[in-house]
Amino acid sequence: MGSTSINWRHSVISSPLKVATRSGFTQPQAAKALSVSTAKVAKMEGGWVPVRDPDIRALCELYGVHDPGTVGSLLELARVDRERRKAKGWWQEYSFPGVMQEYIALENAATTIRTWQPAFIPGLLQTPEYAGGLRENPAAQVTKGPEPDEDFVAARVARRRRLKQEPALSLQAVVHEAALRNFPGGVPTARAQIDELMRLADLPSVSLRIYPFSAGTHAVLNGSFNIMSFAAPGAMDVVYMEGPLAERWVEGGEGAAAYDELFERIAELALDERESVSFLHDLRKDL
Repeated sequence: MGSTSINWRHSVISSPLKVATRSGFTQPQAAKALSVSTAKVAKMEGGWVPVRDPDIRALCELYGVHDPGTVGSLLELARVDRERRKAKGWWQEYSFPGVMQEYIALENAATTIRTWQPAFIPGLLQTPEYAGGLRENPAAQVTKGPEPDEDFVAARVARRRRLKQEPALSLQAVVHEAALRNFPGGVPTARAQIDELMRLADLPSVSLRIYPFSAGTHAVLNGSFNIMSFAAPGAMDVVYMEGPLAERWVEGGEGAAAYDELFERIAELALDERESVSFLHDLRKDL
């Protein structure tokens, strides 16, 4: 991950750590309370190792977190995290770079994803031809991952199964008109992709809205983001932003809340779902 990444698993102990920061506790003090090394505490804070229930209770005691609801939520998050670490998903069959392995694992665990895409069709809605066109077009991607082209396309297709499986992933997508007028692969790819978007828009799990040129400019037009929400009690939203040379994660708190609000403002400027399908239909006729 890039240097600005925040590992989502640190949410297991993020609440007591905030208290620790305010109280002036240090990693060595936490390490002494847990009878572990300072390096182990640093790994726990970064989410790189699982957190045991006794460690959660000891940290809460040290940091003065005594509310049963808060402690219970942290214990549940730790349990879910340990279970997810042991789970093996379909994505492990593919050779993805580390950040995409992390993202797809989160996507697979999410119950809802809200995505804003100003330049490309959302990955969960891409046809194999569109995905393949992105892979083959050197202008579409600044860097190319180590996975074979067929793995890249097959994984995009496999991810879409969540939109139809039960319980289905709820996808709320807002796509800029620019993404619908700049297709890799030319007109044949464009026609097939727009047809597929109209089919997918009929799914109960999919809300697709188009942000037309007529809606004007917006501060967020220069970047995409995905907001992932989870069913686990107390789980925080995770925001993923992908840039040409770096990725960034924002987890919970004011940062994630700001992206929630930003998504709502973008959605308010976009066409509604019925208007968006009509827009796609008209665009398809013009191709």
